[in-house]
Amino acid sequence: MLAFVAGDAQAFEMLYDRHAMPVWRFVQRSVQNRAVTDDLVQDVWFNLLRHAPSYQPRARFRTWLFTLAHHRLVDHWRTHKLHDSLDADSEDGAALADTLAAESGFGPERRLGSSEQAQALLDALAALPAAQREAFLLQAEAGMSVADIAQATDVPLETARSRLRYARAQLRAALESFA
Repeated sequence: MLAFVAGDAQAFEMLYDRHAMPVWRFVQRSVQNRAVTDDLVQDVWFNLLRHAPSYQPRARFRTWLFTLAHHRLVDHWRTHKLHDSLDADSEDGAALADTLAAESGFGPERRLGSSEQAQALLDALAALPAAQREAFLLQAEAGMSVADIAQATDVPLETARSRLRYARAQLRAALESFA
């Protein structure tokens, strides 16, 4: 990021290539609408460009980027419903659970089991309170540490840790039959 701020355009391309999909997945799993996700992620990258001159490396770049994504999601949720149903069909007609299921190279029985597991995961994620779901997705999708999650969501470290602990416990209980 510092190289980009100094004028190296290729540094931005490297940042984008490295972080675009994790940010997109985090936002997509939060809003469950591809068109909205694309718009929000575009806003995140525009915000990055807008704030680049004032960037200070107080934390890892990834933490700063996901903080921008978190803030954009909060803005979105303030003006829209919290989220669409996770089992709703996407624009291309495929349910999100189908996109998480095993590749079609597996036999029908295994594919059905995988699809059921994917739907159970989506249902369990949807049942989580928004703050717990966000903390879980920041760790699962962004690979963020608890400290980074606390910083990105502007909560104390123990709050972030508790949200993750409760999210994991609820997901574990909801998915126990698949273990």
